[in-house]
Amino acid sequence: MNIVPLPDLMIEPLVRAALLEDLGRAGDITTDAIVPAGNLVRMVLRPRQPGVVAGLDLAVLAFRLIEPSIEVSVVKADGSRIAADETIATVGGPARGLLTGERTALNFLCHLSGIANATRTVVDAIAGQKVKVVCTRKTTPGLRAIEKYAVRAGGGSNHRFGLDDAVLIKDNHIAIAGGIRPAVERVRASCGHMVKVEVEVDTLDQLESALSLGIDAVLLDNMPPDMLSKAVGITAGRAITEASGRIAPDTAPAIAATGVDLISIGWLTHSAPILDIGLDYL
Repeated sequence: MNIVPLPDLMIEPLVRAALLEDLGRAGDITTDAIVPAGNLVRMVLRPRQPGVVAGLDLAVLAFRLIEPSIEVSVVKADGSRIAADETIATVGGPARGLLTGERTALNFLCHLSGIANATRTVVDAIAGQKVKVVCTRKTTPGLRAIEKYAVRAGGGSNHRFGLDDAVLIKDNHIAIAGGIRPAVERVRASCGHMVKVEVEVDTLDQLESALSLGIDAVLLDNMPPDMLSKAVGITAGRAITEASGRIAPDTAPAIAATGVDLISIGWLTHSAPILDIGLDYL
């Protein structure tokens, strides 16, 4: 899988902040006391379990911001499936730099690989269906760009990145506005013609009302598969259909079979378990 990497300009502030948090006020006092300054070593990044790789650029940057002379040879690029104990990358250079950057590098790599692996699990569960798996805005504060990148590395796609790149009219918006129609009309009067409009609905009557207004997408919230099938039939291609609400790998196939265009899943970014990866001395 060919994953377009994020530019260093985006990821470097995150890695620098994480390293500074770890280095504190005196640096790595353990490594500096034990390891001679000129000691050169080779180490290898290996997973303890099978999964999907994501976040290598951040891991590499964590090492190189500590010690620019560290060399990295990538064996499995982001988006690759890996077996337990398979080599992801080898790293070589001053032992002090490798040990000091180790935890920050692994924090990013394990977390993002966990998201990619969780995404791939759902994508595999619905293989052969036209539906796409997308993430949400339920991300770790400050890490949205890289967590959404990890979803792409796992074979998923991204929903909106923030409040400013698309309109999603949810239940509270509708309640405060006094209905779907006034909410959509206010959006149309305020936002530019390039902004897409999606409306969240949880009944078929609400769906009919939203579709009558020519919106771009409907979020079908917490609907069971039989109701989703009816909603897809009613929509009949007039808008993009998105299913959402507690979707897991075992429930995704039935939801995908209803014909919805998208399945959005919040836990991919807010609750995916890490992929256990270690840095081993050769």
